[in-house]
Amino acid sequence: MQRKAYRLKAGNINNLKLVSDELPEPGPKEVTVEVKAIGLNFADVSVIMGLYSATPKGEFTPGLEVSGVVVKAGKEVTSAKVGDRVMAVCRFGGYATHLNMGEQYAMPIPDDWTFEEGAAYLVQVLTAYYALVPLGNLQAGQTVLVHSAAGGTGIFANRIAKLLGATTIGTVGSTAKLDLLRQEGVDFPIVRDENFFPNLDKILKDRELNLILETNNGKILMGDFKRLAPMGRSIVYSAADFITHGNRPNLFKIIWKYLRRPLIDPMKLTDGNRGMLGFNLIYLYEKSHLLHKYVQELKTLNIGKPRVGHVLSFDKLPDAVRLLQSGKTTGKVVVKM
Repeated sequence: MQRKAYRLKAGNINNLKLVSDELPEPGPKEVTVEVKAIGLNFADVSVIMGLYSATPKGEFTPGLEVSGVVVKAGKEVTSAKVGDRVMAVCRFGGYATHLNMGEQYAMPIPDDWTFEEGAAYLVQVLTAYYALVPLGNLQAGQTVLVHSAAGGTGIFANRIAKLLGATTIGTVGSTAKLDLLRQEGVDFPIVRDENFFPNLDKILKDRELNLILETNNGKILMGDFKRLAPMGRSIVYSAADFITHGNRPNLFKIIWKYLRRPLIDPMKLTDGNRGMLGFNLIYLYEKSHLLHKYVQELKTLNIGKPRVGHVLSFDKLPDAVRLLQSGKTTGKVVVKM
């Protein structure tokens, strides 16, 4: 099967080139998906810049999330058939018109969802759920601080936390995004500006801070951590501070930030009875039984449809990556075929 795919050697967004190549037949337990929409994630920017630890060597096709239609199925496939509408996570390869994947990674799209919505769900909802529940152990009555609350992961995190009976504090980088947080029912929307910590202290007052979904580095990370209550946890799943604007990373800024990154003293963890955990979703990809377990648990919460904030065409995919990199987006950035 002939297909089109974006390929690059990591290091520069301008390296993304659309090429034609031959997609082999699916393996016995694989399906071939004709891609209808691609979900962009912040990890994509890190991968393209070469800042992600799992970035492949040499040329590769990025992309962690797609939706589409099954057009071929291997002879041992039992969970999908030709014609099925599916959403899927993939360990790279998603920036393409067609791709092969293990059948365990292709899951049915709800009947009333569009392909764009299907491509806006799995990566970010699983990130939010895994951070809040298995790692964060969030309980009813607790307070959770959700950074980047207007993004796809932040929106899902707020919804899940509210359904679990928690109070939410959601942060954004500009006042322009506050209305979205109010629409989503965030209890305390707040801007990460020069008054962030005084305003956060006013919100907390006599309230304990039990859980943080952390996407920052440096002073914000440490200031958040100091405010955690005993038995509180900070869950680090992104390092947005290391992403610089432009087509390629600013290595001087990255090195400077790396050298000045906060160092956590283990003895201070015991003194305050607080913890810090970190993860990326590649761990869950490699344990597909957990992916399915958490997707089923999420169904019982009924958190609603994903919020698709921006849709660009396939030929504008590099521009979609730059848009996501800009920090000016809300909801999910999706590329439509």
